[in-house]
Amino acid sequence: MKHIFMTFILSALMISAPLVSLWGEEPETLVQIDTDKGKITVKLYNDTPLHRDNFLKNVREHRYDGLLFHRVIKQFMIQAGDINSKDAPLDKHLGDGDLDYTIPAEIVYPKHFHKAGALCAARTGDEVNPEKASSATQFYIVTGKFFTEMELEKMEEEKNITFTPEQKEAYMMEGGTPHLDGKYTIFGEVVKGMKTVFKIQMEETNSEDRPTKNIKIKSMKIINK
Repeated sequence: MKHIFMTFILSALMISAPLVSLWGEEPETLVQIDTDKGKITVKLYNDTPLHRDNFLKNVREHRYDGLLFHRVIKQFMIQAGDINSKDAPLDKHLGDGDLDYTIPAEIVYPKHFHKAGALCAARTGDEVNPEKASSATQFYIVTGKFFTEMELEKMEEEKNITFTPEQKEAYMMEGGTPHLDGKYTIFGEVVKGMKTVFKIQMEETNSEDRPTKNIKIKSMKIINK
């Protein structure tokens, strides 16, 4: 009788409790980016599956190996993934290289926002891309700057927006680029190696924001799947 009662209780729990609470959420995939300036580890969000899977496909195909960080802006972001940047001479214009497809936008806002370390998909501008579809290969990592509470409140008033408590805390304590929120897909974040990101950010650049010394992605690899 006790055995039957316990079986009933367990069955009821399995029916009523969410599956995720019994078995746990699917783990987020980690990717290590090995650069000339050091290593960066990013985790990829599961709630942006199109971007996650596309990024992992590019990693598995070694698409990023040898590509450059071709656009670097202090207190803003570092950008890579131009497929024409491999072994590109220093006087070559970069930023237009891509594959022949785009990724539909997966903007999960305000859950994901442009805090320092956010891994985001680059894209063409709204005038030619109102759907905000993402590049197949180009991505950027936010560095940003720190904001005061007064600055954030002024931004809320001027733009008629409301930051969440999480956003405010991150923008004041970690930094970021709040003016990009809700406009680009954020599909992951740096979990290790922000020192490397900031090293890249501090490199001297030319008038097109390209580093005057090439900074290469030596390789990328999936480290937990």
